[in-house]
Amino acid sequence: MRITSQPLNSGHRNAEPPQKQASRLLKLATVASVAAACLLITIKAFAYVNTDAVSILASLLDSVMDAGASLLNLIAVRYALTPADRNHRFGHGKAESLAALFQAGFILASSAFLIHEAIHRLLTPVAVTEVRSGVVVMILAMTVTTALVSLQRYVVRRTGSMAIHADSVHYRADLLSNAATLVALLLAGQGITKADPVFALLIAGYLLVSTREILRQALNELLDRELPETQRQVIKEIALANPEVKGMHDLRTRRSGRTPIIQLHLEMDADISLREAHRIADEVETAISKIFPGADIVVHQDPAGLVEIQRW
Repeated sequence: MRITSQPLNSGHRNAEPPQKQASRLLKLATVASVAAACLLITIKAFAYVNTDAVSILASLLDSVMDAGASLLNLIAVRYALTPADRNHRFGHGKAESLAALFQAGFILASSAFLIHEAIHRLLTPVAVTEVRSGVVVMILAMTVTTALVSLQRYVVRRTGSMAIHADSVHYRADLLSNAATLVALLLAGQGITKADPVFALLIAGYLLVSTREILRQALNELLDRELPETQRQVIKEIALANPEVKGMHDLRTRRSGRTPIIQLHLEMDADISLREAHRIADEVETAISKIFPGADIVVHQDPAGLVEIQRW
């Protein structure tokens, strides 16, 4: 999934400023995530005490990890929203990527413990009791999780936040694991005792797979990976669309949190004045910022035909 930032209510005269609206949505999503995780822990703990089902233990453990990750997310997002300062001229956006890495660590740890518990139950089966209360609790948990994931997806579409996206990924995994737990409980109620640990192993496997996307996106940002080639091509087309631009080179891009960072060299007629070159560069920068709102754009002006040593 590629995340792109979109302007917020840009056409409404009295609309809330985009950056302020994005901040409000991010704070709402992080608070809702922590609250939902605490609620899920409470109801799943009740279900586990009543059923002694390892699949519910798996789901409970996942929610405990979710709570820790969501709390970390809340702190990281609030830090990432802090304006750029003297020591952090590009802002604090990468705090979101660090939070995503920690979330992946939480998921890996919970998966390892879950696999251990499930294998133990396979070797030493334990009958599941009070299936009905477990089923009710899991349906309630799925309802809460679905509402949270819907909110998170909305916020990701509006802000492009990696931290919220990572949070949403493991809550979507949580939603599927809740459904698997529900099926395991129903089968265990029919006397199929091994269904409980088998589904717990399936849940653990899905959690492990879900970390791949989180790790990939977080590492790409922390290692300053270029923006997708389709976006780079759009930048090139915008720059070359200006009739006074003779060419462009040395395009470098990356992302810091929700802020795209774009640097490029424009080639112009060697005989124009510095004032004219500055005007052309401003026009190109304005055109790019309309497609990449909030981007940090640096345009260097070169005389056409100048041969420069490439940096890679």
